[in-house]
Parts: sequence; C-alpha cells; structure tokens
Amino acid sequence: MDAVKFEDCQHNREVGFISSDPNFSVRPDGMVYAEQEVANLSEPVQFMVTARGLHDPHIWETTVKLALAGHPHPLPLTKVGFEEMLSRVWESQPRVIKFSRKHQRSSSANGLRRQKRDWVIPPINVPENSRGPFPHMLVRIRSDQDKDVGIRYSITGAGADQPPSGIYNIDPISGNMFVTQPLDREERASFHLRAHAVDMNGNQVENPIDLYIYVIDMNDNRPEFLNQVYNGSVAEGSKPGSSVMQVTASDSDDSTTANGMVRYRILSQTPHSPIPNMFTINSETGDIVTVAAGLDREKVSEYTIIVQATDMEGNLNFGLSNTATALISITDINDNPPELTVRTFSGEVPENKVNVVVTNLTVVDRDQPHSPNWNAVYRIVSGDPSGHFTIRTNPITNEGMLTVIKPVDFEMNRAFMLTVVVSNQAHLASGIQSSLQSTAGVTISVQDVNEPPVFPVNPKMIRFEEGVPAGTTLTVFAAQDPDHFIHQIVRYSKLSDPANWLKINRTNGQITTMALLDRESMYVKNNIYEATFLAFDNGSPQASGTGTLQIYLIDVNDNAPVLIPREAQVCERARPNSRINITASDADADPNVGPFVFDLPSFPATVRRNWTISRLSGDYAQLRLRIPYLEAAVYEIPIIVSDSGNPPLSNRSLIRVKVCPCDDNGDCSTTGAVAAAGLGTGAIIAILICIIILLSMVLLFVVWMKRREKERQAKPLLIDPEDDVRDNILKYDEEGGGEEDQDYDLSQLQQPESLDHIINKPAGVRRVDERPVIAESQYPVRPSLPHPGDIGEFINDVGLNG
Repeated sequence: MDAVKFEDCQHNREVGFISSDPNFSVRPDGMVYAEQEVANLSEPVQFMVTARGLHDPHIWETTVKLALAGHPHPLPLTKVGFEEMLSRVWESQPRVIKFSRKHQRSSSANGLRRQKRDWVIPPINVPENSRGPFPHMLVRIRSDQDKDVGIRYSITGAGADQPPSGIYNIDPISGNMFVTQPLDREERASFHLRAHAVDMNGNQVENPIDLYIYVIDMNDNRPEFLNQVYNGSVAEGSKPGSSVMQVTASDSDDSTTANGMVRYRILSQTPHSPIPNMFTINSETGDIVTVAAGLDREKVSEYTIIVQATDMEGNLNFGLSNTATALISITDINDNPPELTVRTFSGEVPENKVNVVVTNLTVVDRDQPHSPNWNAVYRIVSGDPSGHFTIRTNPITNEGMLTVIKPVDFEMNRAFMLTVVVSNQAHLASGIQSSLQSTAGVTISVQDVNEPPVFPVNPKMIRFEEGVPAGTTLTVFAAQDPDHFIHQIVRYSKLSDPANWLKINRTNGQITTMALLDRESMYVKNNIYEATFLAFDNGSPQASGTGTLQIYLIDVNDNAPVLIPREAQVCERARPNSRINITASDADADPNVGPFVFDLPSFPATVRRNWTISRLSGDYAQLRLRIPYLEAAVYEIPIIVSDSGNPPLSNRSLIRVKVCPCDDNGDCSTTGAVAAAGLGTGAIIAILICIIILLSMVLLFVVWMKRREKERQAKPLLIDPEDDVRDNILKYDEEGGGEEDQDYDLSQLQQPESLDHIINKPAGVRRVDERPVIAESQYPVRPSLPHPGDIGEFINDVGLNG
C-alpha cells in the first residue's frame, strides 16, 4: 500500500486519519491498509481521507485512488460505486468550523501583543446531482464566544445572498449551514462564501471566514461530436498509415477526471471490402488512418465508418457513449490506362471534303469519368505525313472523332492506313504501364467524286496596249479536268465582262476582243481590266469552276490635253499681278501627259497682238496682256495645248477672259464687271430710256384714272347698264352651269323704286352698291377695295406736297 504524509503548520506529527471507505483504514503514520481481502477487487477505488489534529478541532481532506498491483493506470470506478463513495465523502465533511481564536501575549519590554495567524479553512466538497433530501446540512459554523454572548451567524456571497441566491443558507442561531437544492458542476463548479458572527446588537464578534465549496463532478454528460457526419478522403492505392481524417467529440464533464476523458473506437465499416478493417482510429486524438493496402476506387468508391466516443477513458461498462458517421471517399488516381475497343477501325471519306468525321474511335477507361485521369487524348503516329487528318475528343462520350482537315485527292491517294495511340490528360500513376490496347490501326478509303475543271493559273494576267481592234486574239484561257480516270469534255462560257469587250471560244477557251480596249474606261481599275469565265464538264452531276482573266492595259497617247481653267478675268490695264495661271489635264498616263506646251495660234492675228504666254514649269504657264490697255469686254482666247506623247497630241481650247476696270487693289469693280459682261455705253443708255418711258406710261395711266373718277362722281349713282363696269356677284348652288346659267333678268340691276323687290328677290343675287337687307350667312360679303381714282388722287397730293 502507500502512505499519506501530513504536516500541520506547527509541524505537529500527532495527526489522526479517518478513511471514508470502511474497507480501507489509515494508520497514524499515514499508511493505508485494507481491512479485508482485496484480491477479488476488479476495479480501482477512490475515497476521501480526513486529517484531524489531536489537540485542534480543524480538519483537512484529500482524495486517495487505489488500484490492484499490475494495473499501469487506475481504472475508473463504476458509477454506482462512485456515487456511494461521494456520499461517504459528503457524510465525512467536517461537522464544525470554528472562527479562529485570537491568541495574545504581553511583552515585558514594550507591552506589545502578537496575534496568531488564522487557520486555513479546508474546502467543502459537495457532489453534483445529489438526490437529497434537501435542505442538507454541510457544516456548522460556531464561535468560541457563543458561551458568553448571544451570537447570530450569517453567510454572504454568490449562492447565498447574491445570484444565484438561495442555494446555501445558515441557521442564524445554531450556525448550521445547508445546501437547498441539487448542484450542477457544468453550470457552476465552485462557490466562495463568507461566514459572519455578530452579537445581538449587530456588532462583529469574529472576523469573517472564507468558505470554499467545490462541486464534485459526476459522469452525467455524454460525449458530443462536433458534427454528426464527417467527410474525408484518401487516394486509392494508399499505403497503410495514410491519414484520412479526424473526428472530434467533447464532454462537458470534468476533463481532469475520467468523467471527461473521451476515447474513440470504430464500431463498423461498410462495405467489408477487401477486408472488414481497412481503417483504424487513434483512441485519444480521433485521427483515422489506413491499416491495410488494397484501396481501389474502381471497386469501392466510398466507405461508411461508424465511430463511437466513450468517456470514463473508454470504459464501455461505466462510460457514456455517442456515435457519429464518417464518410470516406476514395479519390481516383490514373491507375487504369485507356484501351481502344477494337484493334482496327475503318472509314471512308469523299475527296475534296473537309471537316468530315471519318469514323469514331471508341475507348474504355475505368478511372473517374470526366476527370483528367479519364479524358482521352488521341494522336496519329503514322500514315498521315501530309496532315490530312486530326482526332478530336468528344467531351461527353470520350470517343475520338477522326476528322478530315485537309482535302484528300482520290487521284493522289485512294486509301490511308493510320496508326493511332490514346492516352489520358494526366500521366499514369507510378508503376502503371500502358496497355497494348492503347494502340490501333485505322483504314480510310477515299471516294472519287466529279471534280470541277481547274484553271492552272488563276487569276491569269496578260498585258496588251489599249486600243487593239475588235477581233484580236488575246490569249487561250483553258482549264484542266482533275478526274484523270474519267474522260470528260470541258466547255467554256463568259461569267462576267463589265464592259462587254471580250468573248471566249466555247470549245478551247480562246479569248478575243469584241470592242476597242480603252484604258481610260470606268471599268478599268489601276490599268487592270478583270473578266471571269466559267469552265464546266459533262459529268454527272456536272461540275464547274471559275477563272479570272486580268488584262493589264498599256497606255497609248490617245487623249489630247484639255486646258484648265476655262474662265478667268484680268484688269483692262496691264499690271504685274494681272496674269492668269493656266495648266492642262490629260486622261492618259505617263509618259503621254506633261510636260505640256502652251501656244497662241497665228490666226486671228489679234490674239498674239493682245496676249502672250510665258512658261512657268512643265505643267503650268501664264497668260497675260501684251498691250498696256484693252477695252473692258469678254474675250474668247484660243490656246493650243500639246502633251509629251510620241507622237504628241494637241488640242485647241478656248479660255473665256473677262477684261474689266480694276480698283487700286487690282480687283474688278462693279461697273467694270457689268461692262465686262458685254454691255456697252449705248446699251446702258437704251436701258435707261426704256425705264423712263415705262415710268411715264404709269403716270399717264394714273392721270387718266383720276379723270374717270371725277366724271363718275358728276353723274347719278346708277348709270346705263351698258356703261356700268362694276362687278356682279352671283351665287350658285351647283357648279358647271356655263351659258345655260346666264339666263337672268338684267332689269334687277336698275335702280329700285322700292325695297320690295329686294326683299322678295332670290337670295344670292345682289349688286355691289346695294346694301343688303336680309343677312345671308352662306357667304361673307367681300370687303370693298380702294377705287383706282383714290390712288390717282393720292399720287397728285404727294406730287403737290413734294
């Protein structure tokens, strides 16, 4: 057994020990011994030992754990035995706690007093979840002075008079301290109270003492996993000891005791392939690792592990347990090379076709679908030196689509023998070799089709001088039929000829002209004329091809230069700045254009007498007056312009020059501009005379009108109807009457004797000077206009006043 050593503060060896377990006792020297045989003790025990001084009422406690020899670690107690032990500990609590006495002694020298230090009160242990009865007495608090005076006891602190209040109380007279309800260590593990002693007047009798109450833990909480389902993964083919995942559970009980010590174990594994125990778990950390080789995703892709967590250090008899599920996914590695389903594939393709799938290469791969370990990559390793084919991978089916990317020619190759190899995007795992079935042959047959005739040179460029006559043979634009194994006839036709200059021989493709070729035509671009022709065979179906003929037209000097500008003006008096810059334009090309030669003709003689031309540069010259003064007018001056062609071409052009008087700045004045327009002095005088005559006629007409007005005022209002020139207004209810509607009574226009005939006459017929009696709403009355006589009077008045 073992010894329990104890010393008090005064190093007093006279200490008595009391064991809370009747099966064990403690000798005065601290040795623990069994009261009976313990050979059949299957589990370790735990009990409390109380120490009490022989001459001091204070007590102290400690916990003793005992196990049979041979057990490296004391096993946890059973729940029932532990509760019994706790109840014994509870019953063995110190019954009386006294306030510390104040020892005083006098000194002969100075009369000083020394106070003895207070005793340290041992903690009070209370087990949680006690079933009572309540209130249950814990200790008795008393003072040595209770014999002399009346003492009242009280306790303060959290759990007494502070929240959570009411858990502990004390009898104020006897000093008995009680716990009133079950305690929960997980809510509060300890309490700190103070005990007070006062007399009947409330005066403090003793110094307060500190009481520490500890709640003893019981195993009343199961371990709880952080997650109910854990997800982990490990690569297939992993070696034993490879880490997979970790599960974690927590226990609310005291982690320093067996109640809160959690241990893990695996309850089951599903499926049991290849063995039932592919994984193990670290009992203390919860780490799951592999313990055997043979993980194969293609056989088992996921394992389900049931993990159990048990407290009491994993004791299945006494501990509380809980379970969780661990899902372990087996991740894929590229341990299965792709394999083609057959050793030889075949297909056929028509010649001259591209983007045509010849055949589909099927492959099998047992790795994870749509992953780099599964995705197939195809390569052509032989049989296609010109690169006519490629293999694209179908992302859904993983098949290889052998496709034509460069046209094949039946006349060149009637068949192809390809060798293809398939692999994965990811490299094979270490130690995995490629399969022989990763290589296959592909036989491709080329189908002959009727190919269109082909122009060997397309486009074809020829050079000719412009102006060649119609009927000239330019070239033979013939096409060839690629179908060498079939004899077919090729015919030709014209497809595009913008200027309609050409024609082609239907049989041999000879090109001849139908009109003059003109380089300056709008259909010629950059000296090139383009025409397209069609060549077609008599195959079935008929095939045709097009060819472009480009004719480069060499320029000849067939266009004379044209003078620029065609109009100008100069001052009538020769001045230094009174000159005209002239040039020319030529539709031909170099060297049949400038430099140009400008010259004045010999006839008429007045041209060279009045004008002269001086050369400025190769393309420009100046026209100016030779004489000091020339009458203002418009002159048409002939000028001969010649180009630099061989032979040169000349053109006699007219320039219209306006000669006019100029101001000091050399600008043509307004009067001069009129004169230069061709109006002489006589013409201007004639225009002025015409204006005067027109004004005189207007005045005579006004005077005549005024005299007529005066005569009309001297006569009666109504005159003879034949002399009355005033308007009559007639209203018709319909259109288009013509002469038939002129049958009306003219007597109605005479001066009336009374108003009866006006009142009774039909509506719509009224003279201008007749005042309407009955209002007519159909047509408004036209407002009266000023009489011409009034205008004449106005003119006379103005003349007199002027």
